Amino acid sequence: MNLIKSICLLSLLLFYLYVPAQDPKFPKDITVAQDGSGNYKTIQAAVNSVRDLDQWEVTIHVKKGKYEEKLIIPSWKTKINIVGEEQATTIISFNDYSGKVNPNGKDVFGNEKFSTYTSFTVLVQGDDIHFENLTIQNTAGRVGQAVALHVEGDRFIMKNCSLLGNQDTLYTAKESSRQYYMNCFIQGTTDFIFGEATALFEDCTIKSLSNSYVTAAATSPNQLFGYVFLRCKLIADTGVGKAYLGRPWRSYAKTVFIHCELGAHIVPEGWNPWKGDLMFKDKEKTAFYAEYENTGPGANPKARVNWAKQLTYSEFKKYTFKQIFRGWKINYDLRSLKTS
Repeated sequence: MNLIKSICLLSLLLFYLYVPAQDPKFPKDITVAQDGSGNYKTIQAAVNSVRDLDQWEVTIHVKKGKYEEKLIIPSWKTKINIVGEEQATTIISFNDYSGKVNPNGKDVFGNEKFSTYTSFTVLVQGDDIHFENLTIQNTAGRVGQAVALHVEGDRFIMKNCSLLGNQDTLYTAKESSRQYYMNCFIQGTTDFIFGEATALFEDCTIKSLSNSYVTAAATSPNQLFGYVFLRCKLIADTGVGKAYLGRPWRSYAKTVFIHCELGAHIVPEGWNPWKGDLMFKDKEKTAFYAEYENTGPGANPKARVNWAKQLTYSEFKKYTFKQIFRGWKINYDLRSLKTS
């Protein structure tokens, strides 16, 4: 018995010796408020204040307001939760777009104009970044590619948020990135959910603002999963009556809709092969586009293109969080986000 107690005490001692203590100069909770009542007036200043590559999770609480910022969370800023006071009134907004002249001159790559990849309102490069109760928008209008949210980091979570834009609203970048969107609202015109990442959209509302394409996946041949939409609702703006579930931005694109409610704006054929891309031809031969038990007037399995697929029950059972995001464990509740 004494031996067991000694081992326990030794283990506890080793724990305190080797687990770094939190530095009081870098608090775990930070408040952003435009009226000066918080620690910082801008979200970028709060992000910048977080200790680089910290071992502790930090929560940035953002008070209501419209934050006109081009927010960048670089790769050395990790384990950050950004939580808005209220989804509809805690807004991060900017208006850059592809082709717009950079008012600051050339960027780090020597470009004088913004591209799709630099037009973002918010850029996430760090791992383990979580957003909750926010609206992120690109207000450039219908001027071409104009990204609201660009995510490159791994284990990204967005919960109870709105993404507002037109063409290319959400860029899910990098095949090494795993992204989870829960109970979010995403709207746009053309290819407004696009990129290489493995991404799960659960209980989201997806709104088409024009007759165009919802998704444009660029999944690599190395990825088992691309985009998975689970119990999502696809709706459309007034006058929109011809939208495709997706088209392959690159060969081997993967997109699956499961138990989703598809509005009447979804065309009977469902998918488009993106012909006319001279560099990547015949992408429909390698794309994996599938559905399982969707409902609504846009769910029409018999009329789908012959290269799309309806999943069998055994195939559907593979689409779980554990299988899609292998090696990533997550626990969440209605009040906060916690991962392990």
